Amino acid sequence: MLPWLSSPHPTFPSTERALDNPNGLLAAGGELTPAWLVDAYRKGIFPWYSDDDPILWWSPDPRMILLPAQFKRRRSLAKRLRHGGFHVTLNQHFTQVIEGCAAPRKDAPGTWIHPEMRHAYQRLHALGIAHSVEVHHGGQLVGGLYGLAMGPVFFGESMFSRQPDASKIALAHLASAMHTHGGKLIDCQMHTPHLASLGATTVARSTFINYLEEWLPDKAFCLASAADQAPGVPDSPWLAAIASGTAATE
Repeated sequence: MLPWLSSPHPTFPSTERALDNPNGLLAAGGELTPAWLVDAYRKGIFPWYSDDDPILWWSPDPRMILLPAQFKRRRSLAKRLRHGGFHVTLNQHFTQVIEGCAAPRKDAPGTWIHPEMRHAYQRLHALGIAHSVEVHHGGQLVGGLYGLAMGPVFFGESMFSRQPDASKIALAHLASAMHTHGGKLIDCQMHTPHLASLGATTVARSTFINYLEEWLPDKAFCLASAADQAPGVPDSPWLAAIASGTAATE
């Protein structure tokens, strides 16, 4: 039976109890407050559900990850980075990025980034935990990605493109900044051919959890002062490189 989370404080079962079918489904219930979300991510768990379902928590096995040094910058992408006229910013248009990621796509009639989810991640952004990488061309926002930054780990949530390669350019800046400034891991959650083509690979869930325990130890976090607030998370120095606009050219 799927565990139902009803504690006033974040309390998750062991990820080893996640179902095989559907892959990674761990629990239902709980809340989308910053405290719940931060605790979930640092344990290798994330929320994913439709707006007419209860909150569902997942920890799939295997897990798709991208090690920053293994990002594949193919020749065509490198050319776009140098000469495509794109401009990359950090945290200037978080709401627009999450809305772009939530917009309908040709291969997906609906979206899991419904208003409740958008509000939850906007709260994390206001607390300096969720971040967006934005790609501009001709003065217009044409792509980007968002996720959570905790020390050397970036938990990617979603990305979008309105021009060819725009999301790849955002990911290139993220990977370059992390590789140069101490980043260790980009969590991609579930396998997709698109991410695999960019260098992402799958690892066993146990391996992923071990990475988190090594790079995000309990002592790196500060306790929240109130139940609905997020604990402080370790700083991520690579964010400044993205903000400077030099990450993908270093």
